[in-house]
Amino acid sequence: MNRKMTEEEFLYCFEEALASGDIYVTYQPKINHSTGRMIGAEALMRWSDRERGMQYPSDFIPVLEKNDLIYRADLGVFEAVCKMLRRCLDQGIKPVPISVNMSRYDIYRKNYVEEIEKLRIKYCVPVNYLHVEVTETSAIGGTELVSGVLRQLHDYGYIVEMDDFGSGYSSLNILKDLEVDIIKLDMRFLSGSIGGRGGTIISAIVQMAKWLGTPVIAEGVETMEQADYMKSIGCKYVQGYLYSKPVPEEEFMQKIQQVDHEPLSPAIDLISTMDAGRFWDPASMETLIFNNFVGGAVIFSYKDGEAEILRVNKKYVREIGMNMLEHEVISTDPLSTFDDHNRKIYEDALMRAVETNDEVSCETWRTLCSKTCGEDKICIRSFIRMIGKTDTQYLFYVMVQNITSERKRFETLYDSERRFRFASEQANVYAWEVDLATKIMRPCFRCMRDLNVPPVVHNYPEPLIENGIFPPDYADMYREWMRQIEAGEVDQLEGIIPLTVGRIPFHVRYTLERDENGKPLKAYGSATMVVESEGK
Repeated sequence: MNRKMTEEEFLYCFEEALASGDIYVTYQPKINHSTGRMIGAEALMRWSDRERGMQYPSDFIPVLEKNDLIYRADLGVFEAVCKMLRRCLDQGIKPVPISVNMSRYDIYRKNYVEEIEKLRIKYCVPVNYLHVEVTETSAIGGTELVSGVLRQLHDYGYIVEMDDFGSGYSSLNILKDLEVDIIKLDMRFLSGSIGGRGGTIISAIVQMAKWLGTPVIAEGVETMEQADYMKSIGCKYVQGYLYSKPVPEEEFMQKIQQVDHEPLSPAIDLISTMDAGRFWDPASMETLIFNNFVGGAVIFSYKDGEAEILRVNKKYVREIGMNMLEHEVISTDPLSTFDDHNRKIYEDALMRAVETNDEVSCETWRTLCSKTCGEDKICIRSFIRMIGKTDTQYLFYVMVQNITSERKRFETLYDSERRFRFASEQANVYAWEVDLATKIMRPCFRCMRDLNVPPVVHNYPEPLIENGIFPPDYADMYREWMRQIEAGEVDQLEGIIPLTVGRIPFHVRYTLERDENGKPLKAYGSATMVVESEGK
């Protein structure tokens, strides 16, 4: 059975525990929640007494701090990490960066940074495999001293992480004064329900870190709900029991051989001409507009041909259709829904948005699959704008319109018209279409060839009345036809009208096309010769 040791027992056993390995290191992976790949790990000190069992860090670390022994324990952890990394390198195992804690007592110790640098050099470990974590509380009351230590660490090439950010009382001032490379968020803000005041605070911190160009890792993530929420507000890096508890060295070395790795990406620099960072603040006017007053909208990142959805509004989910849920949409790889042709169209549009720093639009077909509706193809009109970038990664804001019905109707009509025009070329049939909103008429090839009708006729039908194709005595009747069609009073009209200066009788027919709201859209006309003109 485990029994908590007394302070006297900790002090009495410390030397032997340090020498025998009773004080040892475990490793907790840091994971990109979007990809499942490992970006690093944190080294954590543990103490297992052979007689009394496991001892909690919250019990023995204060004792070591109080009795000025913590620096020796921390140096022991740092050396153990160096030995582990050296083993990996010697065995051909590609390691990941390991974060090692540096307590406030280590910071106050004059030569501590030189001591860890000697250990790194002793084991020939490249500095890029070692990160140093300082706690936010260690800087309270000694910012100038901590700044000097951080400069020293940076001079040696170490990456510095601020641990437990948000747990102290002066987070903003400390972040302003200390040049840290990575922020680790204290997930106790989300200990209750997702969102609420804690969610607002965390969202604001993530937004602030983005403006500072500082990557954020959420520490203490225990549930998928927490990880998905953090990803939705722009923090995809997590550490916690959701993915792995702290594990012993041998088990960790197996993990880094089994799990794919990736480097931690720098934070995206948001475009300075717009307040794009406020999209991550749930209380901001931008978020209010994003969620309620714009159409379907999505924010996603794009890097090396891969895209990751960060945030969507409810109208986007409805616009996409397919009865998909928001988390299903977010978890979908958006580029996987395209075939090669449509993917090229979309990625070309993304790059034009990058090059022009302006809004770019495109129309693409994509194939979606949902549990409710199965698989279907939809056509989306996208209005794309870049709102942030790094050297290799881009952040896009896209508004979408589902135009599937429109495109299918157009393709059906186009196909029908194509077949009709092909048939009309073999008979005495003329065809044309009229855009009712603009009064623009477009004739078939026979109209242009036989009747000398231009390719585009504006203010239809007046130019054709003026040139005599419609006789003057039929002009008012024809204008009335067009008025009824434009007003949507009829869906079809037909009659015998003598056309051209030769007054050749034609059977003229009109069919009205309406939009999805029933409003008149286009009229399709045809004229079939009734009798041959004299002399033909």
